[in-house]
Amino acid sequence: MFFSLLLVVNAALAGAVVLPRHDDHEHVIRRRVLPGNWFHDDAHPVHELFRRAPPTDGTNYAQVGSQEWTNAFPAAMPSGNDMPQAWKDALAEAVAAGKIPDIPQSSTASGTNPTYPTGFDPNGAVVCSSTYKCRAQDDVWDAPAGQIGISFDDGPSQGTNKLLDFLDAENITATHFLIGIYIRNTPDAFTRIYEQGGDIAVHTYTHPYMTGLSNADVVAQLGWTMEIIRNSTGGRIPKFWRPPYGDADNRVRAIASEVLGLTTVIWNQDTEDWSMASGGTTMDKIAADMNQWLTGPKTPNGLIILEHELTEDTVQAFMNAYPVMKSNGWEIESVARIESDSPYQNSDGTSDNSTVRFDDILGDFSTSTSASSTTVARSASTVPGNGAGTTTAADSHSSQTGNSAVGSWSIPSHSWTLSTTLLISIASALTTLA
Repeated sequence: MFFSLLLVVNAALAGAVVLPRHDDHEHVIRRRVLPGNWFHDDAHPVHELFRRAPPTDGTNYAQVGSQEWTNAFPAAMPSGNDMPQAWKDALAEAVAAGKIPDIPQSSTASGTNPTYPTGFDPNGAVVCSSTYKCRAQDDVWDAPAGQIGISFDDGPSQGTNKLLDFLDAENITATHFLIGIYIRNTPDAFTRIYEQGGDIAVHTYTHPYMTGLSNADVVAQLGWTMEIIRNSTGGRIPKFWRPPYGDADNRVRAIASEVLGLTTVIWNQDTEDWSMASGGTTMDKIAADMNQWLTGPKTPNGLIILEHELTEDTVQAFMNAYPVMKSNGWEIESVARIESDSPYQNSDGTSDNSTVRFDDILGDFSTSTSASSTTVARSASTVPGNGAGTTTAADSHSSQTGNSAVGSWSIPSHSWTLSTTLLISIASALTTLA
């Protein structure tokens, strides 16, 4: 009966839009207006994890920035003890099914690499820590040959409006890896990113070292960021994330992909732009590095350069390099569009009423990893807060204030397998409708 219900779902959605491949469309700014509602089936695979509030189906949205909207999300570092039961259930099932590796939490301290207990090699195939430059099979580190994947971390922040002005003037779409609590505290800047057509991705809720967290706290960091994005974009659920400080291992990757459907994105060059404020680098040094990378070979891989929208200076560093990108013939693309036709799990990103095929979301996920090394450098820094003079941890950085830290990168697998709990939820929803 259960599988019959699944067949019914597939049959009902058989006429839905099939997304085109990346090479079938032109690069254009994808402008959107925040919709009043989102046509989102109860039976959608992620619906059980991101219900708004019973008994609604997710179509009644609080005004972004309103007190009702603000009160729906944590005001500080979220706890795995206080997250929705559906998230807890999905995690428990993934653990019981053996999909989450039993890797111990790392020990982390500001400005240092995570350390693991004796017997757990961070650069080995079991742990495969991206901090130690271990490339897991399904992480995204490189753009295709000849391409530059554009993305900015740690927004919405002090540099966001300047960045958006430039992107708009140059007709560029970028991926924004956003911090959940920054969205909560600066909703106007977030709304502008979205309305201008920016591709929205996850950079955790408070930017902690992820490998030092419990399984439940990893889910809370990712889940609450996905939830605030969902509630602020008419229902879109991000497909990609970057771990703060580049701190991910096979346990954290598996939670992101198996429980939440997220793909981990990293980078292969680092401007260290976040450190300008503390004297760690300079505008001239960034320009010299950019010139070297941008005038260098375009094969066998393209570039994914770590950059930030932290301050007007970090944005200016990108603006200074942009003419060099153009003059050297690079194809410029949003990072999220390099690996997928959409930055979202449940939308093609081009129309408020668009849907994806049910079987486009159901897929096979390979958990195999490789321990090959990479040239990506790790860095550390502080991130300007949402108000003048405040500070929290920032991307591939080295400082941490209070509950919050800011970090780096990662993108999980390109497809994922639904857990039994979620499939049962789908069947239950269909049965109720019947």
